Amino acid sequence: MLSITAIWRSLRPKQWTKNLLVFAGYLFTIERGHPLSTLLIVTAGFVLFCAVSSSGYILNDVSDIDRDQKHPRKRNRPIAAGQVSIPAAVLFSVVLLLASLAGSFVLDIPFGCLITAYFVLTFAYSLFLKHFVIIDLLAITAGFVIRAVAGAVLIDVAISPWLLVCTTLLALFLGLAKRRGEMMTLDNGGVDYRPILSQYSTEMLDQMLTISASASLMAYFLYTFTANYYTGEQHPAMMATVPFVIYGLFRYLFLIHTKDAGSAPEQVLLEDKPLLINLILYIIMAAIALKI
Repeated sequence: MLSITAIWRSLRPKQWTKNLLVFAGYLFTIERGHPLSTLLIVTAGFVLFCAVSSSGYILNDVSDIDRDQKHPRKRNRPIAAGQVSIPAAVLFSVVLLLASLAGSFVLDIPFGCLITAYFVLTFAYSLFLKHFVIIDLLAITAGFVIRAVAGAVLIDVAISPWLLVCTTLLALFLGLAKRRGEMMTLDNGGVDYRPILSQYSTEMLDQMLTISASASLMAYFLYTFTANYYTGEQHPAMMATVPFVIYGLFRYLFLIHTKDAGSAPEQVLLEDKPLLINLILYIIMAAIALKI
Protein backbone atom coordinates (compact mmCIF):
# COMPACT_ATOMS: atom_id res chain seq x y z
CA MET A 1 0.00 0.00 0.00
CA LEU A 2 1.34 3.43 -0.98
CA SER A 3 2.39 5.43 2.07
CA ILE A 4 0.98 8.94 2.36
CA THR A 5 4.03 9.87 4.43
CA ALA A 6 6.36 8.66 1.69
CA ILE A 7 4.45 10.65 -0.95
CA TRP A 8 4.58 13.74 1.26
CA ARG A 9 8.34 13.39 1.74
CA SER A 10 8.81 12.96 -2.02
CA LEU A 11 7.35 16.46 -2.45
CA ARG A 12 10.38 17.85 -0.53
CA PRO A 13 8.38 20.38 1.51
CA LYS A 14 11.55 21.76 3.11
CA GLN A 15 12.55 23.13 -0.29
CA TRP A 16 9.36 25.14 -0.56
CA THR A 17 11.20 27.95 1.25
CA LYS A 18 12.75 28.80 -2.14
CA ASN A 19 9.30 29.74 -3.40
CA LEU A 20 8.99 32.51 -0.81
CA LEU A 21 10.57 34.72 -3.47
CA VAL A 22 7.08 34.94 -4.95
CA PHE A 23 6.31 37.36 -2.10
CA ALA A 24 9.20 39.70 -3.00
CA GLY A 25 7.11 41.88 -5.30
CA TYR A 26 4.43 42.18 -2.60
CA LEU A 27 6.91 43.03 0.17
CA PHE A 28 8.84 45.65 -1.75
CA THR A 29 5.67 47.45 -2.87
CA ILE A 30 3.92 47.24 0.48
CA GLU A 31 3.75 51.04 0.59
CA ARG A 32 0.91 50.80 -1.93
CA GLY A 33 -1.31 49.57 0.87
CA HIS A 34 -2.22 46.24 -0.73
CA PRO A 35 -5.65 44.91 0.26
CA LEU A 36 -5.97 41.50 1.89
CA SER A 37 -7.11 40.03 -1.43
CA THR A 38 -3.68 40.80 -2.91
CA LEU A 39 -1.94 38.86 -0.16
CA LEU A 40 -4.30 35.94 -0.74
CA ILE A 41 -3.50 36.00 -4.47
CA VAL A 42 0.24 35.92 -3.80
CA THR A 43 -0.25 33.11 -1.29
CA ALA A 44 -2.15 31.15 -3.94
CA GLY A 45 0.76 31.76 -6.32
CA PHE A 46 3.17 30.48 -3.68
CA VAL A 47 1.13 27.29 -3.22
CA LEU A 48 1.02 26.70 -6.98
CA PHE A 49 4.79 27.19 -7.26
CA CYS A 50 5.26 24.67 -4.46
CA ALA A 51 3.08 22.17 -6.33
CA VAL A 52 4.86 22.66 -9.66
CA SER A 53 8.31 22.53 -8.09
CA SER A 54 7.38 19.36 -6.18
CA SER A 55 6.24 17.76 -9.40
CA GLY A 56 9.65 18.56 -10.85
CA TYR A 57 11.42 17.21 -7.77
CA ILE A 58 9.62 13.87 -8.15
CA LEU A 59 10.56 13.57 -11.82
CA ASN A 60 14.14 14.54 -10.96
CA ASP A 61 14.26 11.85 -8.26
CA VAL A 62 13.02 9.30 -10.79
CA SER A 63 15.68 10.25 -13.34
CA ASP A 64 18.43 10.39 -10.70
CA ILE A 65 17.44 7.27 -8.77
CA ASP A 66 20.75 5.48 -9.44
CA ARG A 67 22.84 8.47 -8.33
CA ASP A 68 20.62 9.20 -5.33
CA GLN A 69 21.12 5.66 -4.08
CA LYS A 70 24.86 6.44 -3.84
CA HIS A 71 24.30 9.67 -1.93
CA PRO A 72 24.58 9.45 1.90
CA ARG A 73 21.54 11.67 2.46
CA LYS A 74 19.47 11.41 -0.73
CA ARG A 75 19.43 7.62 -0.71
CA ASN A 76 16.83 7.94 2.07
CA ARG A 77 14.42 9.78 -0.22
CA PRO A 78 11.24 7.74 -0.77
CA ILE A 79 11.85 6.99 -4.46
CA ALA A 80 15.53 6.10 -4.05
CA ALA A 81 14.69 3.98 -0.99
CA GLY A 82 11.97 2.11 -2.88
CA GLN A 83 9.16 3.42 -0.66
CA VAL A 84 7.41 4.89 -3.71
CA SER A 85 7.48 2.94 -6.98
CA ILE A 86 8.60 4.70 -10.16
CA PRO A 87 5.21 4.27 -11.95
CA ALA A 88 3.33 5.66 -8.94
CA ALA A 89 5.78 8.56 -8.64
CA VAL A 90 5.49 9.48 -12.33
CA LEU A 91 1.69 9.26 -12.27
CA PHE A 92 1.43 11.40 -9.14
CA SER A 93 3.89 13.95 -10.56
CA VAL A 94 1.99 14.30 -13.85
CA VAL A 95 -1.39 14.69 -12.11
CA LEU A 96 0.07 17.25 -9.71
CA LEU A 97 1.71 19.14 -12.57
CA LEU A 98 -1.42 19.29 -14.75
CA ALA A 99 -3.60 20.38 -11.83
CA SER A 100 -1.20 23.10 -10.69
CA LEU A 101 -0.60 24.44 -14.21
CA ALA A 102 -4.35 24.61 -14.80
CA GLY A 103 -4.77 26.46 -11.52
CA SER A 104 -1.98 28.86 -12.47
CA PHE A 105 -3.67 29.89 -15.72
CA VAL A 106 -7.01 30.27 -13.95
CA LEU A 107 -5.34 32.55 -11.40
CA ASP A 108 -3.59 34.70 -14.01
CA ILE A 109 -2.58 33.93 -17.60
CA PRO A 110 0.86 35.69 -17.57
CA PHE A 111 1.57 34.00 -14.23
CA GLY A 112 0.60 30.67 -15.78
CA CYS A 113 3.03 31.27 -18.64
CA LEU A 114 5.86 32.06 -16.20
CA ILE A 115 5.19 29.04 -14.00
CA THR A 116 5.12 26.87 -17.14
CA ALA A 117 8.46 28.36 -18.20
CA TYR A 118 9.79 27.57 -14.73
CA PHE A 119 8.80 23.91 -15.03
CA VAL A 120 10.27 23.63 -18.54
CA LEU A 121 13.52 25.12 -17.23
CA THR A 122 13.72 22.77 -14.25
CA PHE A 123 12.84 19.78 -16.43
CA ALA A 124 15.55 20.77 -18.93
CA TYR A 125 17.95 21.15 -16.00
CA SER A 126 17.17 17.65 -14.77
CA LEU A 127 17.65 16.17 -18.25
CA PHE A 128 20.77 17.91 -19.54
CA LEU A 129 21.53 21.46 -18.36
CA LYS A 130 23.02 20.20 -15.09
CA HIS A 131 25.76 18.47 -17.08
CA PHE A 132 27.25 21.73 -18.44
CA VAL A 133 29.69 23.69 -16.30
CA ILE A 134 28.55 27.24 -15.38
CA ILE A 135 25.32 26.73 -17.35
CA ASP A 136 24.07 24.51 -14.52
CA LEU A 137 24.49 27.43 -12.11
CA LEU A 138 22.83 29.88 -14.48
CA ALA A 139 19.85 27.55 -14.88
CA ILE A 140 19.39 27.37 -11.11
CA THR A 141 19.68 31.16 -10.94
CA ALA A 142 17.08 31.63 -13.67
CA GLY A 143 14.62 29.55 -11.67
CA PHE A 144 14.87 31.96 -8.75
CA VAL A 145 14.47 34.98 -11.02
CA ILE A 146 11.32 33.50 -12.57
CA ARG A 147 9.84 33.07 -9.10
CA ALA A 148 10.45 36.73 -8.23
CA VAL A 149 9.13 38.00 -11.57
CA ALA A 150 6.05 35.76 -11.38
CA GLY A 151 5.16 37.15 -7.96
CA ALA A 152 5.37 40.72 -9.27
CA VAL A 153 3.37 39.92 -12.41
CA LEU A 154 0.69 38.18 -10.36
CA ILE A 155 -0.22 41.37 -8.48
CA ASP A 156 0.53 43.73 -11.38
CA VAL A 157 3.37 45.73 -9.82
CA ALA A 158 6.38 47.14 -11.63
CA ILE A 159 9.33 44.73 -11.87
CA SER A 160 12.26 46.68 -10.45
CA PRO A 161 15.62 46.14 -12.17
CA TRP A 162 17.07 45.94 -8.66
CA LEU A 163 14.76 43.04 -7.85
CA LEU A 164 16.14 41.15 -10.83
CA VAL A 165 19.78 42.04 -10.11
CA CYS A 166 19.65 41.21 -6.40
CA THR A 167 17.73 37.98 -7.00
CA THR A 168 20.16 36.89 -9.71
CA LEU A 169 23.25 37.52 -7.60
CA LEU A 170 21.84 35.95 -4.44
CA ALA A 171 20.65 32.86 -6.33
CA LEU A 172 24.07 32.53 -7.94
CA PHE A 173 25.66 32.79 -4.51
CA LEU A 174 23.43 29.99 -3.16
CA GLY A 175 24.09 27.81 -6.20
CA LEU A 176 27.85 28.17 -5.80
CA ALA A 177 27.57 27.39 -2.09
CA LYS A 178 25.59 24.25 -2.91
CA ARG A 179 28.25 23.04 -5.36
CA ARG A 180 31.01 23.71 -2.84
CA GLY A 181 29.10 21.91 -0.09
CA GLU A 182 28.61 18.86 -2.28
CA MET A 183 32.31 18.75 -3.13
CA MET A 184 33.31 18.98 0.52
CA THR A 185 30.84 16.51 2.02
CA LEU A 186 30.48 13.75 -0.58
CA ASP A 187 32.92 10.93 -1.27
CA ASN A 188 35.29 11.46 -4.21
CA GLY A 189 34.35 15.14 -4.28
CA GLY A 190 30.77 14.27 -5.21
CA VAL A 191 31.76 13.26 -8.76
CA ASP A 192 30.06 9.85 -8.44
CA TYR A 193 26.79 11.57 -7.63
CA ARG A 194 27.09 14.74 -9.74
CA PRO A 195 29.66 14.28 -12.57
CA ILE A 196 29.76 18.01 -13.37
CA LEU A 197 31.59 18.58 -10.07
CA SER A 198 34.73 17.23 -11.75
CA GLN A 199 34.78 20.49 -13.73
CA TYR A 200 34.88 22.62 -10.57
CA SER A 201 37.44 23.11 -7.83
CA THR A 202 37.02 24.46 -4.32
CA GLU A 203 39.45 27.29 -5.13
CA MET A 204 37.42 28.37 -8.15
CA LEU A 205 34.14 28.11 -6.25
CA ASP A 206 35.56 30.14 -3.37
CA GLN A 207 36.56 32.89 -5.79
CA MET A 208 33.13 32.85 -7.39
CA LEU A 209 31.49 32.94 -3.97
CA THR A 210 33.53 35.99 -3.04
CA ILE A 211 32.57 37.74 -6.28
CA SER A 212 28.86 36.91 -6.02
CA ALA A 213 28.68 37.86 -2.32
CA SER A 214 30.43 41.18 -2.94
CA ALA A 215 28.25 41.95 -5.96
CA SER A 216 25.12 41.02 -4.00
CA LEU A 217 25.99 43.42 -1.20
CA MET A 218 26.85 46.24 -3.60
CA ALA A 219 23.65 45.75 -5.62
CA TYR A 220 21.54 45.76 -2.46
CA PHE A 221 23.31 48.87 -1.14
CA LEU A 222 22.56 50.68 -4.40
CA TYR A 223 18.95 49.55 -4.23
CA THR A 224 18.50 50.97 -0.72
CA PHE A 225 20.08 54.28 -1.74
CA THR A 226 17.69 54.65 -4.67
CA ALA A 227 14.61 52.83 -3.34
CA ASN A 228 11.41 54.64 -4.31
CA TYR A 229 7.87 54.72 -3.15
CA TYR A 230 5.26 53.69 -5.65
CA THR A 231 4.67 57.45 -5.92
CA GLY A 232 8.25 57.98 -7.09
CA GLU A 233 9.59 59.54 -3.89
CA GLN A 234 12.96 58.34 -2.64
CA HIS A 235 12.86 56.04 0.34
CA PRO A 236 16.21 56.12 2.20
CA ALA A 237 14.78 54.34 5.26
CA MET A 238 15.52 51.05 3.48
CA MET A 239 19.17 51.62 4.33
CA ALA A 240 18.24 50.42 7.83
CA THR A 241 17.95 46.89 6.40
CA VAL A 242 21.58 46.81 5.23
CA PRO A 243 22.99 45.37 8.50
CA PHE A 244 20.62 42.41 8.25
CA VAL A 245 21.73 41.67 4.70
CA ILE A 246 25.40 41.89 5.69
CA TYR A 247 24.85 39.57 8.65
CA GLY A 248 22.85 37.10 6.56
CA LEU A 249 25.50 36.78 3.85
CA PHE A 250 28.38 36.63 6.33
CA ARG A 251 26.56 34.12 8.51
CA TYR A 252 25.97 31.91 5.49
CA LEU A 253 29.63 32.17 4.47
CA PHE A 254 30.57 31.25 8.04
CA LEU A 255 28.39 28.13 7.87
CA ILE A 256 29.78 27.23 4.45
CA HIS A 257 33.40 27.33 5.60
CA THR A 258 33.03 25.96 9.13
CA LYS A 259 30.26 23.39 8.75
CA ASP A 260 30.18 22.71 4.98
CA ALA A 261 26.48 23.58 5.18
CA GLY A 262 25.98 24.94 1.67
CA SER A 263 24.86 21.67 0.07
CA ALA A 264 21.33 22.03 1.48
CA PRO A 265 20.38 25.74 1.64
CA GLU A 266 16.77 24.99 2.54
CA GLN A 267 17.93 23.10 5.65
CA VAL A 268 20.34 25.86 6.62
CA LEU A 269 17.54 28.40 6.62
CA LEU A 270 15.22 26.21 8.70
CA GLU A 271 17.80 24.79 11.11
CA ASP A 272 20.18 27.69 11.77
CA LYS A 273 18.34 29.83 14.31
CA PRO A 274 20.51 32.97 13.99
CA LEU A 275 19.97 32.99 10.22
CA LEU A 276 16.23 32.40 10.54
CA ILE A 277 15.83 35.11 13.19
CA ASN A 278 17.85 37.49 11.03
CA LEU A 279 15.57 36.83 8.05
CA ILE A 280 12.44 37.48 10.12
CA LEU A 281 13.90 40.70 11.49
CA TYR A 282 14.87 41.77 7.97
CA ILE A 283 11.32 41.27 6.69
CA ILE A 284 9.89 43.23 9.62
CA MET A 285 12.40 46.06 9.17
CA ALA A 286 11.85 46.22 5.40
CA ALA A 287 8.07 46.37 5.87
CA ILE A 288 8.44 49.19 8.42
CA ALA A 289 10.96 51.07 6.28
CA LEU A 290 8.75 50.92 3.22
CA LYS A 291 5.79 52.19 5.22
CA ILE A 292 7.64 55.22 6.68
